[in-house]
Amino acid sequence: MSHQTVIVVDFGGQYNQLIARKVREQNVYCKLIPCSQAAQEIEKEKPIGIIFTGGPNSVYAPNAPKVDKAVYEAGVPILGICYGAQLIAHALGGSVKSAPVREYGRRNISYLGNALFEGMDKDNTCWMSHTDYVDSLPDGFKVIAKTDSCPAAAFADEDRGLYGVQFHPEVVHCSQGNLILRNFLYGVCKATGDWNMGDFVRNQVSALKEKIGNKKILCAFSGGVDSAVAATLVHRAAGDNLTCIFVDHGLLRYKEADEVMRVFAQERGMKVIKADASDEFIGKLSGVRSPERKRKIIGAEFIKVFEREAKKLGKVDYLVQGTIYPDVIESGKDKSAVIKSHHNVGGLPDVVDFDEIIEPLRDLFKDEVRKVGYELGLPAPVVERQPFPGPGLAIRIIGAITPEKIDVLQRADYIFRKELEDSGVAKDIWQYFAVLTNTKSVGVMGDKRTYEYTVALRAVTGVDGMTCDWAHIPYDILSKASNRIVNEVPRVNRIVYDVTSKPPATIEWE
Repeated sequence: MSHQTVIVVDFGGQYNQLIARKVREQNVYCKLIPCSQAAQEIEKEKPIGIIFTGGPNSVYAPNAPKVDKAVYEAGVPILGICYGAQLIAHALGGSVKSAPVREYGRRNISYLGNALFEGMDKDNTCWMSHTDYVDSLPDGFKVIAKTDSCPAAAFADEDRGLYGVQFHPEVVHCSQGNLILRNFLYGVCKATGDWNMGDFVRNQVSALKEKIGNKKILCAFSGGVDSAVAATLVHRAAGDNLTCIFVDHGLLRYKEADEVMRVFAQERGMKVIKADASDEFIGKLSGVRSPERKRKIIGAEFIKVFEREAKKLGKVDYLVQGTIYPDVIESGKDKSAVIKSHHNVGGLPDVVDFDEIIEPLRDLFKDEVRKVGYELGLPAPVVERQPFPGPGLAIRIIGAITPEKIDVLQRADYIFRKELEDSGVAKDIWQYFAVLTNTKSVGVMGDKRTYEYTVALRAVTGVDGMTCDWAHIPYDILSKASNRIVNEVPRVNRIVYDVTSKPPATIEWE
């Protein structure tokens, strides 16, 4: 597929993937690459623009990350953000110093007129996060924005297409930040907006048809968003040449295994082999309390069951995986054979006789994967399916696992999720689920003393799951969910709501 490309050069900033996602939201394709590879990638990709991310370093630090001089001389527009802006100034003859006033959070800013700020309110607010600042500009640059404590909050050499902003236009707290990125992409880089998911599906299906021909394909199918979209995309190209193996370990959400088979096998006509191994998994987990031991047992058992089913099919030509772009970025590699270290994919190449791995989603972020799912006609409950850990409910049951506990958690979790979805608040929440704690407490039900389990409800808001805040769900919704759980789910007499952000907590309890 041929499309315009923007290179996002990573200097270790916490918002690096967010910048790349924001560019793609503007219908412009981009690649996030380490700063050490910038010159080679620019030579190879011939980008229309380059963005330098922020980073935790000072440009004067002994091992401060930087780019080859050739990057500045490539004749390609560059936008430097925070550390990226400081690096441009430092590399081209300006000076950077420790700021007399460190700026963190929202700040008032004045834009002085420039193509980068076309259509924006002159007096505005931005999001700062820096300890150094640009003290003097290189020759040819001029100040294009300022704050009370940062006289060069943005600067530019328009003749060379070089721009620096000390603030972070990519974060939601920066007023009109998306417009700044759009102005850079369309006003400065002259983007045409040729990256969209409809074209991606058509081009990918065509390429897959040509590649696959009449060969046999196997997919490890979990029913999660990534594997569902990857399998559906390949099925559109390969039809019955694709076989999916769906391992049901008995630790899925309420009636989820039945839903997966209904949507994909019955309604879409895909060849899905359901391996019901719930008794095997639960037997292996009997008496196990450590979350890490649970993970290892489930991972090993998954591969064992998958291998058993795969061997019945004989040799296959291709193995399909739902690898997505963040997996590629985090691996630090750019090879098609990168395997996610997750139980539903890690280890599979060792037990399957195949020639090559197909990763049709490896260039996409999660939100783009969801858009592809809709383009393929998948129903909203599949496309918007909540992130779900590979070990399933095993790590949402604190302590030892029993069939009774699984049933209790499935029912409580279903009620909580249903109430959030029916009330309309779920669309604003990143992840929501129930946890069956190992705590019992005294209660009174029907004038009788009870001594039953406590269920914890967890809901968080966020963009990518890296940092999250607890969701401020209206009390009446929490009250209804709580009342339904204690009345409809046996062995539960107390509900608590987790009001901890990430960090310091994690999203999952185990």
